[in-house]
Amino acid sequence: MFALPSVAPAIVLSSPGGVENMKLADIPVPEIGPNDVLIRIEAVGVNRADAVQRMGHYPSPPGESDILGLEVAGTVAALGENVTNFKLGDPVCALLAGGGYATYCRVDAQQVLPIPAGYSMVQAAALPECFFTVWTNVFDLGRLQSGETFLVHGGSSGIGTSAIMLAKHRGAKVFATAGSAEKCAACEELGATQAINYKEEDFVEVIKAETGGEGVDVVLDMVGGDYIQRDLGMMKPGGRHVSIAFLAGPMAKVSVVDIMMKRLTITGSTLRARPVDFKGQVARSVLENVWPALESGAFAPVIDSTMPLADAAKAHERIESSVHIGKIILTVD
Repeated sequence: MFALPSVAPAIVLSSPGGVENMKLADIPVPEIGPNDVLIRIEAVGVNRADAVQRMGHYPSPPGESDILGLEVAGTVAALGENVTNFKLGDPVCALLAGGGYATYCRVDAQQVLPIPAGYSMVQAAALPECFFTVWTNVFDLGRLQSGETFLVHGGSSGIGTSAIMLAKHRGAKVFATAGSAEKCAACEELGATQAINYKEEDFVEVIKAETGGEGVDVVLDMVGGDYIQRDLGMMKPGGRHVSIAFLAGPMAKVSVVDIMMKRLTITGSTLRARPVDFKGQVARSVLENVWPALESGAFAPVIDSTMPLADAAKAHERIESSVHIGKIILTVD
């Protein structure tokens, strides 16, 4: 075992609320259990869920760290006695239920993956939350197949860019929505057949026109609210609609007729509170189905910007402004 400090820097919240409540302070280095890995963090991905937690609306699951941060990259600093698939010093990335805005984090080994060959720590920190989410929702729940048509809302976000690239790589025709010409151009550069500026065009009408009135097979929706019925109205028979967020509100009024006549499936999920064994299953699927494409250079995560951990407040301001394209990453000295 490496010599570990007793305390190390992390971002702590003085109280729920604004970014001014985020402070850099020393906290105890986490203790690990027999099935855990202790990671010396070098980079951490910033997610909108972090900002929601900061405001007091998305607490950590019971027993998990209340430090912000859901995905990290770094090196193995300590191993539980039951962990045999990693060794000290291995470069890894991991999906967390909390604890990423820190110097060290504890995580069950099932949620840890080797960093793809040739990847930097910054690139690797952009992978777990996005690709775990995209794989389990688009390909497991949504059952997207090669030759099908796929729509992702929020196409310029970290999850959106990841969904575009992976769906395109696996043979789907991809549409996306985004909020500016620059963001739409970025989505198309990543592989979207067409990106629709939702501030200027009706995505329903555009997609109907582009598909000869057929619509799409699968929708990944982060908006909720009135988008749900608009999605259902332009989906193909047998289509699958997957909700993962509700930026426009948690309530939706939908037509049961559309669902019945087109035999639509409406589903959704959250990932953070799922059992470790489930996350381990997703990790194995991602390792098998996504990592080879990353290592081959088929696509790579889109990095919007990097900032030091001490500037976490600035990172939150940027993600809440929605001006970013891709992932914001904090680096840890």
